[in-house]
Amino acid sequence: MTTPTTDLPPEPATERRSWLRDRSELGVGALLLALGALVLADALTMDVDITQRGPVGPRTVPVVVGVGLLLIAALLAVDVLRGGRGQAETGEDVDLSEPADWCTVLLLAGVFLGSAVLIEPLGFPVAGALLFWGAAFALGSRRFDRDPLIAAVVSLIAYTVFNNLLGVPLPGGPLMGVL
Repeated sequence: MTTPTTDLPPEPATERRSWLRDRSELGVGALLLALGALVLADALTMDVDITQRGPVGPRTVPVVVGVGLLLIAALLAVDVLRGGRGQAETGEDVDLSEPADWCTVLLLAGVFLGSAVLIEPLGFPVAGALLFWGAAFALGSRRFDRDPLIAAVVSLIAYTVFNNLLGVPLPGGPLMGVL
């Protein structure tokens, strides 16, 4: 009597899935490659004033970033194909066995979208204060006596730095005449 052998070769589809699963970092490399190509294509088709001369123009930084992205994508692909693996998450306060806290994620997304909608009618100082306070609330802070005040101060400092010191015009909203 013969016993059946269980050492059959794996099916090609299963073998291919296993190969892709073991090299999933190649997806990140593909994303970096596509992003680098997009940045380079956009930088090289950028309209530049003909009178602007010199070694550093508006195309320099995007070209450097695009080439850097392509280089990192190639190095990552070579590393993965040679057997390199990324380390598993080892954060000290991260428990990977717990499910994601979707309530917090949805609260943060709502606060962010709300501030994006409110920035035009209310201005950056008010919308920014709501964004900072809402983010603190979504992340678990329940200090109603302190958090709104800190959010307002941080928002006003950010508005002043960007608007007055860096020259980036932000909408002031109803507080435009006061600030």
